[in-house]
Amino acid sequence: MAVAIALVVVGAVPGVAQPRQSPSASSLRASLRAGLSHYLSTRGGAEHISAVSLAVAFRGRRPSIDLAVGRTRYRGGRPISLNNLWEIGSNTKAFTAVMMLQLEAEGRLSIHDTLAKWLPQYPAWGQITIRQLLNMTSGIPDALAQRDFLRAYAGAPNQVFSGERLVSYVAGLPLETGWLYSNTNYVLAQMIIERATHQSYAEQLRKRIASRLGLHNLFFGATRYPGSVTARLPAGYYYIGPDAIPEMSPQFGKDQSRYPVSAPASGGIATTPADLAKWSRALFTGRLLAPKQQRELERLVSTKTGRPIKKTTRADPAGFGLGVSQSTAPGLGTVWAYLGSTLGFRSLLTYVPRSGTAIAIDANSVPQQDHLPQFGTSVYQTLHRVGVS
Repeated sequence: MAVAIALVVVGAVPGVAQPRQSPSASSLRASLRAGLSHYLSTRGGAEHISAVSLAVAFRGRRPSIDLAVGRTRYRGGRPISLNNLWEIGSNTKAFTAVMMLQLEAEGRLSIHDTLAKWLPQYPAWGQITIRQLLNMTSGIPDALAQRDFLRAYAGAPNQVFSGERLVSYVAGLPLETGWLYSNTNYVLAQMIIERATHQSYAEQLRKRIASRLGLHNLFFGATRYPGSVTARLPAGYYYIGPDAIPEMSPQFGKDQSRYPVSAPASGGIATTPADLAKWSRALFTGRLLAPKQQRELERLVSTKTGRPIKKTTRADPAGFGLGVSQSTAPGLGTVWAYLGSTLGFRSLLTYVPRSGTAIAIDANSVPQQDHLPQFGTSVYQTLHRVGVS
């Protein structure tokens, strides 16, 4: 399942050094590996992680850097490897938005269509458009944040939640105003994709994106992952204290990696950091969408006001497009950055337009105090110092 952890505004990096001559590939790998090991050794206990993995994909023919450190279970398990998969949480939303925009380019729907056209069974939301679902301005509350859902999940995490059941947790609730992060939007988006194509979301994902880009390590859990996928997942720990979310206290400290996926179009993909970074470069270099739809994908609203903005700025640093997010921070400038999370995994994906570099970082817990964004900043800083960020 995906939890409502959407945006990351990567923190300031004061005094970033000017780029200098690039080092050898081996020394850069060694430096990044040392950073991974340091993060694991200093944050492993506080964040209850046993492993962290990193991929950096560059523009042109420069080989990618792929690294993993740690073990598959907290204080145990096998050494982690590049073959291990990670749940990417809400980074899945960009895949959903791309498929919707591809359908628009084919004339099969429009992002200006309303729910009255595609999902008339929800008349209270009839005037909401597909665009509003995808950019989080629909006002529909988040089903996965409702106490009744959390209690139901925590009491029986092996159960499968259908899309209709998830929607039922918020049907009848008043709409919010402005920008509101809500996984329900993408539950509804999955319903629309399947109604428009008469095929499953998983089949559309395979044909439209995974096969096209050669993402051989990308898997989707429509309800639960097959054993061949879960065997490649490290344990993933829920580590948010009972005082913060008391409904989830029965799951505190427990491995969530073998449970079914809730809200799959919102957070149901598992993959390697290497494939995730490869996807990010394809996404932001226009390989998947026609120019009109690419512009729609990147058209932002402010997460502060919910109003359209041309780009993020220091004064308004976080913006949301269609399943993608942009942030502006000192020392970084403007980047596309998204922190996705499930109940057991975090996945930080950053794309730097200036250099065309994509950085994917995964860790196997969702903790109360998350330092993964700061670590992402340090990775960027390492790359920037040697002129390859």
